[in-house]
Amino acid sequence: MNASQAVCASQHPIVTETMVNVLRDGGHAADAAIAGCLVQAVVQQDMTNHTGTITGLFYEAATGRIHELNSMGRIVPGLPAHHRVPGGKGLYAPAGTRGPMSVIPGFMPGIKAMYEKFGTKPWDYLVAPSIAAARDGHVVSSFETLVHAQTVDFFLYTKSGRAHFTPNGHLPQAGERWSQPALAQTLSSLAAEGPDYFITGGWAQHFVERANELDWPITLDHMSLLPAQWREPKRWKHGDYEIAQLSAPDRQAVFCAMVLGILRHLDISSLGHFTESPEAAYYMGHALRLAHLETGFINDPATFEDPSDVLMDDDYLAFLAAKLKRSLPKVDLTAHVELTRGRNALDAAGSASKQPAGSCELSLVDSEGNWVQMMNTLQSGGIAGEVVDGVPMVGSHMINALTSPISGWLTGGGGMRSMLSNTILLKDGRPAVSLGSPGNVHCTVPQVLANIVEYGMDPNEAEDRPRMLPLTDDYELSIESRVGSEFVDGLAQLGVLVNPLPEYDFHMGSYQMSWREGGTLKGYAGPRREGMVGAL
Repeated sequence: MNASQAVCASQHPIVTETMVNVLRDGGHAADAAIAGCLVQAVVQQDMTNHTGTITGLFYEAATGRIHELNSMGRIVPGLPAHHRVPGGKGLYAPAGTRGPMSVIPGFMPGIKAMYEKFGTKPWDYLVAPSIAAARDGHVVSSFETLVHAQTVDFFLYTKSGRAHFTPNGHLPQAGERWSQPALAQTLSSLAAEGPDYFITGGWAQHFVERANELDWPITLDHMSLLPAQWREPKRWKHGDYEIAQLSAPDRQAVFCAMVLGILRHLDISSLGHFTESPEAAYYMGHALRLAHLETGFINDPATFEDPSDVLMDDDYLAFLAAKLKRSLPKVDLTAHVELTRGRNALDAAGSASKQPAGSCELSLVDSEGNWVQMMNTLQSGGIAGEVVDGVPMVGSHMINALTSPISGWLTGGGGMRSMLSNTILLKDGRPAVSLGSPGNVHCTVPQVLANIVEYGMDPNEAEDRPRMLPLTDDYELSIESRVGSEFVDGLAQLGVLVNPLPEYDFHMGSYQMSWREGGTLKGYAGPRREGMVGAL
């Protein structure tokens, strides 16, 4: 969609309409984002809630600076891990795990930080749309029903979860209007008392009381012990672009720089696109796998040294590229794939990736030229499976492991490693494109970036192209199935079995993007979810 003054994109029509209204009233992009996040946590509780995580990049037109905000949920240092929901309770607590860990909520501290730094509109004005959505209800979509059905077992474990998500003995169904009076009351108090209502006020007190009842010995002081952090983003260059992304302990900037650096040394674009050329796909799958393994060394810089610059060193990336090039098979390995997997495996039907889906990305540019690219998510906030005063929580999937996307330590600074997608591409010091997505961001962001900076695609086409997961240890490459049989056969010759995902797999992200083309602002919401663009 084209715009002359302002543009915004989200995963939900109600959220986009809310942001457009704030922008139309002259609000800063951050004002619109605050209102959008608050209402999104009402109408998309399959993806987010008021206790999870807030991150973002904020380009300030007046100064030309990009500010990074990190307000992920926090571990309380020195306390043992607390798990409310056992493993085997759906996508958010799979079998073989202890279930998500309880952590201090990050959502409202992040919203507070945004408002204090950039807010221009009255606080109660920004909260009002979320109160109305909770009080009057929203019409449940088929996509919302689908995701809730995949995750409801997690909440059925607790009395408060059952009361909230199955108020009439079953999930709200597509087409039904779902109102949430308890949440409306909580949000009315939030409007009257400000964001501290969730940090030190009434809701925070009720949260601590419930935690103590469940033998998690936190105190009210822990709710504000580790506030949201404003930082400098990690910036790196590729071709004509400077790229700004979240800094450590977030892994995305290093992950992307590694993948694109390896691909540049392999001259990937000369081989054809990685969804058409088997050799290019082989290199992309391996580069994604290497970056995933190497960025496991990144942890909270308050506790560990930061290896980011070592991992992004160009000589090191050239070495990794040379290693991949010298590892390319010299003979046709199709027979090996057929003998080990069976010929039918090469013709298998698509199967959805079984991974948690929740997160929400927002992309905004206001009439003053301020840009916001941010995420709000249910991940890493509160007590898993519990609902306090109408606010549901899923805790954190934190696992202390090198290969875990979310990892942390029970001592030190309390910060957790993550991988979130907020990205701004600059040309000549000014934003040219901003993008981000929920879903499998660790591997999809570098693919979308490669489409733009290596293959010269416009953001529209870059987002639409099929996407893949990293190559697995047993040489399987999962990719959206909009690829030809010659592509599948070509990868089999390289010893790789293609696992075809659905043509547009919602786990593979659905990007919210803004960009400037000449003097025109453009916005885009990807087709894999329910996105909508708004413009002025």
